[in-house]
Amino acid sequence: MASTQTSDTYPLIDLEKDIVGWESADDPSNPRNYRVPRKWFLMLLISMITFVSPFASSAFSPGAAYAEEDFHVTSTILGTLSVTGYLIGYVTGPLVFSPMSEMFGRRIVLSGANTFFVAFQIGCALAPNISALIVFRFLTGVGGSACLTTGSGVIADLFVAEQRGIAMAFYTTGVLIGPVCGPLLGGFIAQRAGWRWVFWVLVIAGGTFSALVMIFNSETNPVVLMRWKTERLRKELNRPNLRSCYDQIKLDDKSNNNISLRKRLTMPFYLLVHSPIVALVALYLATLYGCLYLLFTTVSTVFKDTYHWSTEISGLAYLGLGVGSMFGQAIFALMSNRIIAQLRLRNNNIFEPEMRLSITIFFAIFIPISFFWYGWSAQEKTHWIVPIIGLAPFGFGMIGIYNTLQTYVIDCYPRYAASAMAALVVTRALVGAFLPLAGPSMYASLGYGWGNSLLGFVTLGMIPVPVLFYRFGGRLRRGSRLNLE
Repeated sequence: MASTQTSDTYPLIDLEKDIVGWESADDPSNPRNYRVPRKWFLMLLISMITFVSPFASSAFSPGAAYAEEDFHVTSTILGTLSVTGYLIGYVTGPLVFSPMSEMFGRRIVLSGANTFFVAFQIGCALAPNISALIVFRFLTGVGGSACLTTGSGVIADLFVAEQRGIAMAFYTTGVLIGPVCGPLLGGFIAQRAGWRWVFWVLVIAGGTFSALVMIFNSETNPVVLMRWKTERLRKELNRPNLRSCYDQIKLDDKSNNNISLRKRLTMPFYLLVHSPIVALVALYLATLYGCLYLLFTTVSTVFKDTYHWSTEISGLAYLGLGVGSMFGQAIFALMSNRIIAQLRLRNNNIFEPEMRLSITIFFAIFIPISFFWYGWSAQEKTHWIVPIIGLAPFGFGMIGIYNTLQTYVIDCYPRYAASAMAALVVTRALVGAFLPLAGPSMYASLGYGWGNSLLGFVTLGMIPVPVLFYRFGGRLRRGSRLNLE
């Protein structure tokens, strides 16, 4: 049988050369050829837990003051760490789970991480002191981080580039809406039932969705599926020399296997250091997320102190971000795949990942608007609806930028999508975990008006960055010499 390829990611079988691959371009066991309902059911499973994890990152923030009171905490740093400790877990977990999902499969890694996530939510609910709560929050963040990167790998496994826009919009709804819904619902729970019940609710929701993922999810990683097929054919055909089409090393070369294992486990770092695309996108998104989390530190305080809202009602202030995010999600889903299809036709039906970036400048324009609008309306104590509406442009712009750049990185490295996402998640989580510690002192010195204006000027200066990605990204991508095997 002649050796041919459906794509770089899905090579075909060639038993004459002892290579095990896909039977044909239409092989039903190929994840790209799954029936549409099956693909979207798998995306639904991943998206459910991907909503709960970011939701958990912020749901406790309205209840943190009650926990500090119960534990007699006077340090503002400890109080802040009880909230942001979860994001420190986001820094650690992806470095382990992402390469493991590429080596051992999406399903087993996600199921194990979800179990870890739920188990330590119980620890948070039963925490005897603030130190234990911070540690358990960190550990839940570790477990909750797997879905943020594994899901990107599943999208790369299931969908071709022209379909990834809608898939990414569907998947990231939870990533961006979860942190907005967290304070909204967490405020009601903390004030009515106590802060510990925030975690019991997370145990119930996370446990239910995790059980569904464990029962109904299936493996989509083509490398793992082909490894299983190779092992089966070796036994059935009694041909121990058969090797997977994805193996680039000799099976009996143990030193090379060890090198490959080390490289795969450090793949997020490798991409972050050696791929200018991953490094620059990570830096850009981390800066935007740092501004977002600094903004987050003021919302509850503004509506409690300035507008005298209760803890449970102050969570409603995040609705502006939520509504803006939903509009941004809809626009991205409608525009992304259509633009890709049109640009591909103009390029002799050849897809280039940079085609994804043509709409980023549109979304980038909206981000600085919120900082000036929200900051000065809060400073001048205008009607409460004005700062809430002022948050909407940020949500709109942020979700468009986030979806576009993440999908772009998946397009660049589809086989290593989970590791590439890990590099992005780790970078932005690192900034999001520690930058808010500077928030209280910054706003105390500058006030809400000039404090947020400072962030507005930063994001205003960043508007041209997506244009630079669009114009020079292809040159950087092709010029980087990466050894990904």
